[in-house]
Amino acid sequence: MARTPRTTRRTPAAPDTPRAPGREEAWDPARLDDQRGRTVVVTGATSGIGYFAAEQLAGAGARVVLAGRSPARLRTARAAILEQVPGAAVDEVVVDLASRASVAGAAAELAGLDRIDGLLLNGGSMAMKASETTEDGLPMQLGTHVVANVALVAGTLPLLLRTGRDTGVPARIVHTSTGFVERLRRPLTDALRTSGFGLVAYTRAKALTEVFGFELDRRLRAAGEPVHSLVVRPGVGVDARTPRRAGVRDETVPGRRNPYTPWAQGKDAAAWPAVRALTDPRARGGELYVPENGVRGVPVRGEPRALAAPDRVGHLWRQLEDLAGVTVPVPGAGSPG
Repeated sequence: MARTPRTTRRTPAAPDTPRAPGREEAWDPARLDDQRGRTVVVTGATSGIGYFAAEQLAGAGARVVLAGRSPARLRTARAAILEQVPGAAVDEVVVDLASRASVAGAAAELAGLDRIDGLLLNGGSMAMKASETTEDGLPMQLGTHVVANVALVAGTLPLLLRTGRDTGVPARIVHTSTGFVERLRRPLTDALRTSGFGLVAYTRAKALTEVFGFELDRRLRAAGEPVHSLVVRPGVGVDARTPRRAGVRDETVPGRRNPYTPWAQGKDAAAWPAVRALTDPRARGGELYVPENGVRGVPVRGEPRALAAPDRVGHLWRQLEDLAGVTVPVPGAGSPG
């Protein structure tokens, strides 16, 4: 099998390069800024968007830490990346996002790294049955897409802060959402309110993801801390348009049919918003990145939607901390309202 060409690296611009007024900066997924010396953790890294984000980051020179629940699939993903990027620095951490104990153990392991420059929170169950719950009794969508990520942020934030302070370049936390949140009709008021319809439960979980991600950035910014929190929506990525990777996307891995296939992109392209948020030196905390037409294409800055009333954000934040059994350690930052 012919290898996909390795991503071209370019010398990064200064992190505080000003933007040209009224113009979206061009970003080329084939020419990522040089990531050598940086460490990026990717959850949900054994398939789909998470895998391809990790592969692209490794191709740009980053040390990538793959996080997933299956040791065997982590080994397969690592081998696939090394096939595409010989000599890449790839490590593995086992984490089951449906288990508070597993998440706590993984957070402690990650906190023992020498640095974390980027954390991509991409993992989460796609089980759509309302009856399915986490090991700790939470609705599966809420537990794996939101609560587990709050716990991972709490456990790794001290190291992200230290990395940003030591390097003088803000570390980044990137939260993966979905365009379905645009269809949410009512603002969020209660983190525990879910739905018996799987897609609605998923959409509410991702809306909470955005509320948490943007509020995290507000608190970090208020505290003057060198960590940026950004949100991305990948658009529509389908198996039928995804490049082959041994054991990750091949005949041994059942593909999912998707009615949007004629208009969609591969999951390699669906990873671009996250990769841009992690690597583009012009990206800023509190920004949202989406495909240029909402479904596919090169990522551009989008307009974040207010998914909760300002006077409810602090309440939702406290609920998520309680559910995760953590306090997110943002130094000296207060809640709104």
